[in-house]
Amino acid sequence: MKTQIKEYERLQWINLDADLPEIDRGSDIIDGLRSNPKTLPSRYFYDDLGSELFEQITDLPEYYPTRTEQAILDTYVSEIVALTGACELVELGSGSSRKTHTLLTAYSQLEDPLHYYPIDVSAGILRTTALQLLNDYPKLNVCGVAGTYERALANLPPRIIQNRMLMFLGSTMGNLDDRSCDLFLNQVQQALQPGEFFLLGVDLQKPIEILEAAYNDAQGVTAAFNLNILRHLNYSFAGDFNLDNFEHFAFFNTAASQIEMHLRSLTAQTAKLKDLDLEISLQPGETIHTEISRKFNLPALTDTLESHALQPLKVWTDPQSWFGLILCQRQCLLSNDCP
Repeated sequence: MKTQIKEYERLQWINLDADLPEIDRGSDIIDGLRSNPKTLPSRYFYDDLGSELFEQITDLPEYYPTRTEQAILDTYVSEIVALTGACELVELGSGSSRKTHTLLTAYSQLEDPLHYYPIDVSAGILRTTALQLLNDYPKLNVCGVAGTYERALANLPPRIIQNRMLMFLGSTMGNLDDRSCDLFLNQVQQALQPGEFFLLGVDLQKPIEILEAAYNDAQGVTAAFNLNILRHLNYSFAGDFNLDNFEHFAFFNTAASQIEMHLRSLTAQTAKLKDLDLEISLQPGETIHTEISRKFNLPALTDTLESHALQPLKVWTDPQSWFGLILCQRQCLLSNDCP
């Protein structure tokens, strides 16, 4: 019992969704489902079941990004620590924090206190992961932040030590279109002080057959993950989507260099979300666009990072150049944000 008390002394929680105005709840869903073509925000994938399904996806033989990024981290983690020195670790979209173990183990070898801020929209997986990490790392202090990236970046807790590394792994930035990516990098810039660090993992361009197989796995886990977004809406907003009336549809859009995931209607149908006072109709073959996953060109991406005062210090890739890990340092702006 004493050990359990000590663990909770090293654990804090911040729930950023608790103070959301009720009037804003679901407004992004209404806007998306009333648009043409219909869309849904990908953040609604990640209820507790959706987070569990995504963890299963990362172990699939077709899904190369997770194991490839992990191999890069395993190989170069000592270089990352040497470049940054002691720092707090803040992770956007932390999930199970599986890859973060590599970084926490390396940083725990330093004499400085170890502070980790996992950020995720799924409070369930956040809590489970935090308790496991406290058990694995006796010197670790965890502050779990439940909420979206946007709200988390704008409401990060005060620094305990005067150096911080913000991490965005798993090529999750690929889920953002150009405009959203620009806004996100602006937020990253504003969340970091000059001299602090941004560690970014990105999926790179490669043959179409490899990309499409990764999002159409033989076991159907990605299909279940995609369909779960409708189940999430059903219980969150008193909906009546019939999941049997939809199929998973994913393909590579060559012109945009991105995988697109859709839910395709198998029949003419209507669906309601009672709590949002919303009813929609779909025709056979009509889709609801649920996610993009952009595949990046490294030189173009490094130019984009530099334009947001995020200077790439080192870029690591795997032997096939399928995935990239970029360590950036926040630079001074032309304004007076530097000493």
